[in-house]
Amino acid sequence: MAKKELILLAINESSVSDLAEKALHAAGFDVAIVREQASLDSSIQEAIPDLMILGEKFDGRDWLTVANEILERFPTMPIILYAKQDTTGFAKSALKAGLSGYLYPPLKIEDIVSEVQRCMLRARSLGDWLRREVKRTTASLQEKAKISESERLKLEAIISNIQDGLILLDDNENILMVNQNIREAFRLDNKTVGGKWIRDVIQNADLHALLERAKDGALKYHEIHFDDGRVFNAQYAPIPRIGNAVTMQDISYLKELDRLKSDFIHTVSHDLRSPLTAILGYMELIERTGPLNENQLDFLRRLQGSVQHITNLVNELLDLGRLEAGFDTRREAVQLENVLKFSLDVFDGQIKKKKQKLTTEITKDLKPVRANPIRIRQMLDNLIGRSEE
Repeated sequence: MAKKELILLAINESSVSDLAEKALHAAGFDVAIVREQASLDSSIQEAIPDLMILGEKFDGRDWLTVANEILERFPTMPIILYAKQDTTGFAKSALKAGLSGYLYPPLKIEDIVSEVQRCMLRARSLGDWLRREVKRTTASLQEKAKISESERLKLEAIISNIQDGLILLDDNENILMVNQNIREAFRLDNKTVGGKWIRDVIQNADLHALLERAKDGALKYHEIHFDDGRVFNAQYAPIPRIGNAVTMQDISYLKELDRLKSDFIHTVSHDLRSPLTAILGYMELIERTGPLNENQLDFLRRLQGSVQHITNLVNELLDLGRLEAGFDTRREAVQLENVLKFSLDVFDGQIKKKKQKLTTEITKDLKPVRANPIRIRQMLDNLIGRSEE
């Protein structure tokens, strides 16, 4: 059996409330009557009525005050105002206050029932519309939530499977996410790290230095060293509206290759210089042992040239090693014209022997440059030597 709709009568006039009760009972409604504010409050507390008929004065209080209190708690409750006389002012005030209907003397049973049914029908229509809107909005939100969750899972899968390590931080350096490579690199295992301050979770001085210097805009790249010899190249980048990201690549194998290359250059260059020096020495001794014919002298000069060429290559290998190691940091004011004159003096004999002509034009008031004079001399020697050849 369907539950009857409850009508609450908050009217002090007994004749009016009795008439309304009789009419509404006959129309199939349940009716409750209250004549005091306390009774009204307790009645609503026990069962929220489907509609309320409110008298112009109720328990000494103005209808507008009582109606506003009810509508503040139950905005969709239909309220019908009963006024002692029909005036345009009452009707306008009732509509402005958000009331649903308006009754006035002389009251007739059919008028009461008709007004209540009209207001109830409108309330049901409004309720149905609200439920449809809530359902539609909820369905839309659920669909968006499913899409967002799906995208989040995809993003997590991508982040977890990329080769680089990734740490996402908020603006306060609290961890938003770390991928599996970071967990393995810093031995985090299955620890819960989300929401925690990264400096409490990961105790690594190089990582802390990167965060500190990157925060001041002084550094974006840094090497992260581990006690077991591993080395990672780390980059720090801000992400708008999220925070910051630290990506890390394992470059341990590159460091090892660089070390092997340096060892190879050092070993080869030093192992070659000793026999080359000895060969040059013996070739000079050959000239001192006695006169040589033209063919012998030609062969000897070719040998000396080849050995000198190899010696130069070895020296360049050593220079390359020093440059990469960062040892070649000497800088001073260098007068280019003086260095050029020294280089020209070295090649003067060879140029004259080959009957070549070398012309120099040096700009007046040439300002000194801040550089390594040895490297400048090597550069000029290479340029002149290749031109002379």
